[in-house]
Amino acid sequence: MTDQPVSVIIVSRARPDALRRCLAAVAQLQYSNFEVVVVACPAGIAAAEQPDVLADIKCIPFDEANISAARNIGLIHAAGEVVAFIDDDAVPEPQWLRHLVAPAARSNVAAMGGFVRGRNGITFQNKARTLDAQGTPEPVDIDPFQATILVPPKGRAIKTEGTNMAFRRDVLISIGGFDPAFRFYLDETDVNMRLARAGHATALVPLAQVHHGFAPSAMRRMDRVPRDLYEIGASWGVFQRKHIPKEARADHWKDQRSAEWQRLMLHMVAGRLEPRDVRRLMRRLVAGYNEGQTRSFGCGPLARHAAMPFRPVKSAPRVARFSAVRGLRGAAALKDAATRVAAGGGETVLVLSRTALFHRVYFDAQGVWVQRGGLFGRANRDEPLFRLTTFARRRAREMARVASVRGLIGE
Repeated sequence: MTDQPVSVIIVSRARPDALRRCLAAVAQLQYSNFEVVVVACPAGIAAAEQPDVLADIKCIPFDEANISAARNIGLIHAAGEVVAFIDDDAVPEPQWLRHLVAPAARSNVAAMGGFVRGRNGITFQNKARTLDAQGTPEPVDIDPFQATILVPPKGRAIKTEGTNMAFRRDVLISIGGFDPAFRFYLDETDVNMRLARAGHATALVPLAQVHHGFAPSAMRRMDRVPRDLYEIGASWGVFQRKHIPKEARADHWKDQRSAEWQRLMLHMVAGRLEPRDVRRLMRRLVAGYNEGQTRSFGCGPLARHAAMPFRPVKSAPRVARFSAVRGLRGAAALKDAATRVAAGGGETVLVLSRTALFHRVYFDAQGVWVQRGGLFGRANRDEPLFRLTTFARRRAREMARVASVRGLIGE
């Protein structure tokens, strides 16, 4: 069966190193028919155009702090039947695209959303969620191993995460794409609400996984402490005007202010913010909200025909290999794995120490998927703190845990 054409859209601003890492992982996707559209600032364009990154990328210059406008530019230049989005500070698992877009084979599915792992590569930041009428996410239980197609009841929507989502291009165009009034926050939530209002189904796909690093930006620090809350406030102001009845807006805004205050207080108690920082950030939140009450929203019609023809990336199929070594052999194993990656392979290396250390997973600078931890330690955080086992059994268990997202074969 031929893979349907997919456009992978990546928006990047002032994070060229993160973008290079993202593209290195995209180059290892086990999918035969996709193009890459990078919408970026000058530094990002320069990084994406380096010959050792990925050939045949569509690079579109854009240097404004507006992720919705940037995504619309990517959408205009995308020629795939399906458009998939990933952030520049994230890396996809090799089978990400195959799992994510598979539900699009069903004609009633307009959107698809995957799961997002955090910095340790194990814990999930986001799984399956729905949205209530006020845009508040709520968890929902679904099968962890297969896609679940959901049609929300009236007033609710299905949540997709901005760093791991896909849409039928024609459907996203028909509802107006992303609203540039949401420059930083609630952009995909607004899309989710409009899709639900139009009666479209969304598939949530647990095995479509990306690892999200939360790289620093103008809006937040590396430790996820906010630098500015203006655009969050402005986005809530716009969101209310689009989706919340007038009589409910005051109580809704009170709840949002309270939630942000509690978040800032947790950072302050942990020593990451000073009291004066909290006061400044709350003032900025309110100022943004007030401006959001008058900000124009919506955009003009988007072109139904792509501005550029489909340009699939040229990459040979990669054999995804899994190996495991004891701690002292880790450096040599990683060096050998990097050589095979450079030659066109896909590598996962499990490095086990004779300890009960927690495991972590990361995609390293050489393009190798690395998992480190103790032989007796836990990977999934709901596992026992200590489990007596052998090297061979632990190797088999960890390979089985990631095989479906990485398309693995053994040594």
